[in-house]
Amino acid sequence: MVRYKTVEQVLKIMGNVEQIRNIGIIAHVDHGKTTLTDSLLAAAGIISEKLAGEALAMDYLDVEQQRGITVKSANISLYFEMGGKPYVINLIDTPGHVDFSGKVSRSLRVLDGAIVVVDAVEGVMTQTETVLRQALEERVRPLLFINKVDRLIKELNMKPQEIQQRFIQIIKEVNSLIELYAESEFKKAWQLDPAKGHVAFGSARDKIGLTVPYSQRKGVKILDMMSAYEKGRDAVEELQKKIPLYEPLLEMVVNFIPNPRDAQKYRIPKIWRGPLDSEVGKAMINADPNGPTVFLISDMRHDPHAGFIATGRIMSGWLSEGKQLYLVNSKQTQRVLQTSLYMGPFREVADRITAGNIAAVLGLDKARAGETAVDPSIKDMMVPFEKISYISEPVVTIAVEPTNPQELTKLIDALKKLTIEDPNLVLKINEETGEYLLSGMGHVHLEIALTMLKENYKLEVKTSQPLIVYRETIRSSSQVLEGKSPNKHNKLYISVEPLDKETIALIASGEITEDQDPRERAKILRDKAGWDYDEARRIWAIDENINVFVDKTVGIQHLREVRDTIIQGFRLAMRQGPLAMEPVRGVKVVLHDAVIHEDPAHRGPAQLYPATRNPIYAGMLMSKPTLLEPLQKLDIKTPMDYLGDVTGVVSKIRGRIMEVLELYGNWVRIIAEVPIAESMELAAMLRSATSGRAIWGTEFSRWAPVPDNLLPDLIRKIRERKGLKPEPPSPEDFLGP
Repeated sequence: MVRYKTVEQVLKIMGNVEQIRNIGIIAHVDHGKTTLTDSLLAAAGIISEKLAGEALAMDYLDVEQQRGITVKSANISLYFEMGGKPYVINLIDTPGHVDFSGKVSRSLRVLDGAIVVVDAVEGVMTQTETVLRQALEERVRPLLFINKVDRLIKELNMKPQEIQQRFIQIIKEVNSLIELYAESEFKKAWQLDPAKGHVAFGSARDKIGLTVPYSQRKGVKILDMMSAYEKGRDAVEELQKKIPLYEPLLEMVVNFIPNPRDAQKYRIPKIWRGPLDSEVGKAMINADPNGPTVFLISDMRHDPHAGFIATGRIMSGWLSEGKQLYLVNSKQTQRVLQTSLYMGPFREVADRITAGNIAAVLGLDKARAGETAVDPSIKDMMVPFEKISYISEPVVTIAVEPTNPQELTKLIDALKKLTIEDPNLVLKINEETGEYLLSGMGHVHLEIALTMLKENYKLEVKTSQPLIVYRETIRSSSQVLEGKSPNKHNKLYISVEPLDKETIALIASGEITEDQDPRERAKILRDKAGWDYDEARRIWAIDENINVFVDKTVGIQHLREVRDTIIQGFRLAMRQGPLAMEPVRGVKVVLHDAVIHEDPAHRGPAQLYPATRNPIYAGMLMSKPTLLEPLQKLDIKTPMDYLGDVTGVVSKIRGRIMEVLELYGNWVRIIAEVPIAESMELAAMLRSATSGRAIWGTEFSRWAPVPDNLLPDLIRKIRERKGLKPEPPSPEDFLGP
């Protein structure tokens, strides 16, 4: 094992793609990802071995150290040697809390492998399943580290046979998830076989670990681990020296995670929809360092001294200071001011970084996470990368205002920077009240955002109570309705109907997108959702909240000229529905006929927006409108004695028990679904009901109709909160003379 090398030595190896590995560490919160990363940093000589497991070096934000959770993805490039051969491990430590799953999604886009960390006692939890599913959707190969083995020995006093059975159970659960979520070609190939060395066991805190092949080679077994823990701290430290955790882990990584060139052969066809036989397609599939530069940006971070830093993966070509890059989504060219490697909170400047590596770039401040930056010479032929589909959506909102009114401009600027760093934070302005509304994945997500406003931007703010974001939808179809422009010169004939579940799922998963080839999209909708092929080809727009606009007209004069204006009118209508001005979800809007004035002066946005919105709103109000509320999946593990108490808590908050499974040692696993609106005090209720014995995790589950008996009162409360009349409008309010 070679200690940490200089950036020059790391860069020298980075030029040889076969000696690069891009990996992430993913897990449920508190299962030991960051502690594991500490062990790897200590092995590379970056932090003291005495501090490893306590330093939490990759949790370098104050808020992370204080709360003991990771809230952002941290990158580091490490130099290791195995068998006398040097390797560079580009490592990303990702968040485990469900509220930060969006950062996991963006990290996985630039990785080829992931070490899934599982607590030996808690086992596979909700977020374990979530992050593993995210990895498999990105064609990222998983390996497994069963952590905190010392807990089985010291806390549960398990015998060797029981420990072995516990390992088998965890491996079986993870393999069943791989079988469930992996694509057909990887279901068997990526199954974890401990005999081959796909699984490591150990303690990240104590920096010891084994795989089966490593154990055989070193002559150290689980029995030796048990004996060391029984003898005390000195014996455990002596065993670090014999079986240091980094060795078996990095053997796994080097042996089973593909190098970038091998990985891009099967990953590029998954995440890029462009022609694979084109110049740029071939260059990316081969991770060609001499090909045109393609830089996939996964993360934007704001440095108070340098501005925005773009972090991402070089899919082909190379990056260096002075290079001009074209931002495909932003449609503008910017110059690279500096290239560097991330070393946790620090950046080490590098002259040139080549394909297959993860790099940090200064100068691309107009880029956003998900942007594709390319050589200007290929800008006309470059197709952007497939959009990342997120596991959850922003469902909790707070109103934010500065304690000192004179700092409003500073607050707006800080909030905008936060939303660039974290695209899962959404900032909106309530036009009626002038409030600045910040929406996040959950309460912790928003708490962290507020903490960062205080720590990073020195802003004191006042906030409203957290509000749940709802969605408006319909349960039946409307007749064709006429929408007139205010000047009466333009008429649109529109109907609305509910989107089927299959189509909603295809859009939510990213299989169907707005910028897809219409023929390819139509074929998928015909085969998987039962659409008429011709109708599916005539989709004009798919908005961010999963609504679809279809043009069924024939031979309408001037329609092509106003198409973009009508689409924008549709988007605006979907942002705030008629029932409670909440976003609309799952509605198909169909344009059947139209009369468009020949003079452009009489058919601008001021005329066509109302002509589009009014029949949509009237149609929705005629089609059994309702609100959808966000539900979360609740995964609880508790001693059997508390099953009735937990069931009582779930029932009390309008939840339902979906499954109860018996586990080891008189424990049970309860899978439930609860409304997010009712779960503000969930943690306190569960702790109280189980005397603190329960462990649980949550994740966004789905949108579901609000019960009919609660609907009128909820609509009234939302409307009053927004300064609207208590009762929703009628269809006639939008159909005018």
